[in-house]
Amino acid sequence: MQIRTETKNDYKHVFNLNYTAFGNRDDEAKLVERIRFSDGFIPELSIVADDQGEIVGHLLLSKAKIINENGEKEVVVLAPVAVLPEFQKKGIGIKLIEEGLKRAKDLGYGLVLLIGHPTYYPKFGFQPARAHGLELTQYQVPDDVFMVCELKDRELENTVGELHYPKAFFGATSQIN
Repeated sequence: MQIRTETKNDYKHVFNLNYTAFGNRDDEAKLVERIRFSDGFIPELSIVADDQGEIVGHLLLSKAKIINENGEKEVVVLAPVAVLPEFQKKGIGIKLIEEGLKRAKDLGYGLVLLIGHPTYYPKFGFQPARAHGLELTQYQVPDDVFMVCELKDRELENTVGELHYPKAFFGATSQIN
């Protein structure tokens, strides 16, 4: 199993992977496409799990902003992460998330935010974001599923405001079929 950066040759495979992993619906697959063709896309943070030439997992981290009365701060959001059903529960998602967080930190990002399962993500350092002065109004979600992971020491102490997902998260168009 190789964890590596996604290439253009992987795009169709990543679409199919997300379609299958999310119950044969294309919402997340199209989200990946919209992000990929937006200014929030960070190529090094689109990561695949490659099992002897078959793409069996994918993780995407992309740019977003925390906005407050003093301005804005660039952060990254994790969405989506997907593993083919027959490869789930084998640690692939864990490897993708760990690699994604490492790469985001290496690129200088201080915070990663997500909307996710409250019993899964804390093992990676995620914690409820609202408890740290962060807010989210674009999506109506309970406090325990809106989470943040601090990649740089004391970054949470210096960051308050509202997370704004970019428009790619709300679009309806697709670039690739």
